[in-house]
Amino acid sequence: MCQHTVPATMKAAVVPEAGKAIEIKDVRVKRPEELAPGECLLKMICTGVCHTDLHAALGDWPVPAKTPLIGGHEGVGIIVAIGANTGNSPVKIGDRVGVKWLANSCLNCEQCKKGREQNCEHAELSGFTVDGTFSEYVVSYTNHVTPIPEALDSYAAASILCAGVTTYRAIKYSQTSLGDWIVLPGAGGGLGHLAVQYARVRGLRPIAIDSGEEKRKLCMELGAEAFIDFKECKDIVAEVKRITGGAGAHSAVVTTASSSGYTQAVDYLRPGGTLMAVGLPGKAGLEASIFFTVFKSISILGSYVGNRQDAYEALDIAARGQVVCKYIMKDLQALTSVYDGMQQGAVAGRIVLKF
Repeated sequence: MCQHTVPATMKAAVVPEAGKAIEIKDVRVKRPEELAPGECLLKMICTGVCHTDLHAALGDWPVPAKTPLIGGHEGVGIIVAIGANTGNSPVKIGDRVGVKWLANSCLNCEQCKKGREQNCEHAELSGFTVDGTFSEYVVSYTNHVTPIPEALDSYAAASILCAGVTTYRAIKYSQTSLGDWIVLPGAGGGLGHLAVQYARVRGLRPIAIDSGEEKRKLCMELGAEAFIDFKECKDIVAEVKRITGGAGAHSAVVTTASSSGYTQAVDYLRPGGTLMAVGLPGKAGLEASIFFTVFKSISILGSYVGNRQDAYEALDIAARGQVVCKYIMKDLQALTSVYDGMQQGAVAGRIVLKF
């Protein structure tokens, strides 16, 4: 069913094949009558840009994206059509909803039943295995789009759908308690600046690691207790221990896409500390002293985006004004230059593309 006139074509940012330049071109819009049961068609308002989108375009991950590809997985839009014979849909036409990295999962396997639907063997990934949000219309799935709270504006909500959910879940499972110290490498970036705030919401004491005056100012404004510039600090481990009174931090959530953010974490964590691995370097390994990992009872946990409940909680916190997404708005045509800025590490906060 559909109550909206859907055009025959739309503008989209297409990766023709891995490593090739992005093409902004007209592509066909799936017709409402062609939607399968459980599918929905969204008219997009905006979409965030994530490092994962850059990796998908470059094709530098061990798991390749499908091509040609419309990337993007942080989209907010209005549902304009739902596939015929869709039963018990949790959303309806006219709803403002978000499209996340996890586009769809079976909901019946062991991983889904345990709340790890992102690890479903049959998972579909927005802007990776299925076309994503860098387009004026998007096909997604009624069981997995996320309703956006009325109090949250669409442009802020976009980045919460991935960067926010991802950091929120990592902090939620970081084995920390009220008043604990948490180190956030990459704190001035898209994920990191949200991590600083979610850490504060949970009563933690964030130590931000990044570089440059702009990122230092951003992190401190958002609630970091201390900022370490990794380009200027000669001994990050010693500095973390100094800030924490000598014992080291209770946890670290590494959001940077560089392997260097992981290297020293085991050294600056106190005994019983937890390293949450979040950022996804394409080919780097995780280097850690086995001896001191065991000797200090360190936990190393991978945290991969979040499930539907994590998304609900992360958006609710933002809707109540406890987390604010710092973003710069650009047009879809600016995507190539945005990627260039990401590769140079020059983007503070988040970039959101409007339609």
